[in-house]
Amino acid sequence: MGRITTRTPVTRIALNDGDVAVRRRADTLVVEEPLEIRIAGEPLTVTMRTPGNDLELAAGFLVSEGVISTAADLRSAIHCGGPGTGAAAPTSLSTIGVGPAEPATSSENTYNVLDIALAPELAPLVTDIARNFYTTSSCGVCGTASIEAIEKQSRYDVGTDAAAVDATMLAGLPDALRAGQTVFDKTGGLHAAALFDAASGELLVLREDVGRHNAVDKVIGWAVLEDRLPLSGIVLQVSGRASFELVQKAVMAGIPILSAVSAPSSLAVELAAASGLTLVGFVRGSSMNVYARPDRVRVTAAVR
Repeated sequence: MGRITTRTPVTRIALNDGDVAVRRRADTLVVEEPLEIRIAGEPLTVTMRTPGNDLELAAGFLVSEGVISTAADLRSAIHCGGPGTGAAAPTSLSTIGVGPAEPATSSENTYNVLDIALAPELAPLVTDIARNFYTTSSCGVCGTASIEAIEKQSRYDVGTDAAAVDATMLAGLPDALRAGQTVFDKTGGLHAAALFDAASGELLVLREDVGRHNAVDKVIGWAVLEDRLPLSGIVLQVSGRASFELVQKAVMAGIPILSAVSAPSSLAVELAAASGLTLVGFVRGSSMNVYARPDRVRVTAAVR
């Protein structure tokens, strides 16, 4: 899965009732490195991410941009050595839909460029659509799209999805997400996203990344490679806040319910309401706030 963590020496200072303890120790950090995504050799975007599941990340990003919608839209992908990696030659990934999504030697992979070939029947990618933007680990599309643009681009109408989720089950999803964050346990420095079946609560896939938008792209990319789009009847659970970009990604993938442990932004709520997506925030313990389409959240007790 690439270089997910690294060790570094730190000076630990502990203050306890007037006593001070200072010692040197090793600490585990999450790795953050750039990934350049190319289409047919042309640079598309650079994102700061935690290495691993790069093909899923790229596929999810392309869904969010309205470029692809199925695994058949992707013909092949090549992992190349980026600047500073010391790689002398590209490493070929298996043809998408035929073999594994990552090379067999991915644990030793230090490549930071992924070159994707789209299916020949797809229209050539327009540079203005691609935008060639730089993405930090804290910011995804960062205000580059309007609600109107998203409504025109999305291939799926999440407003007509008949999904419903029990409030009690929804309240338990953050704990289920946290239980699967194995790298967070080591570093304390990762976001996570997961897809759950709204009816049964079954965990379908979970991914961690230093960027919350990357974690979402990875789970959506997994769904693309599994030919599961649109993600009808699915809850997207995220570990942080619900921003406009995360709502946008959910709408583009056909996800009807987005649940977050923290707050949504005003524009996220506006987009959710306009798109018919159920947006839930502050899902903590036994309470939650439903900001859009509350009819999908079932409650068994009287509502006060």
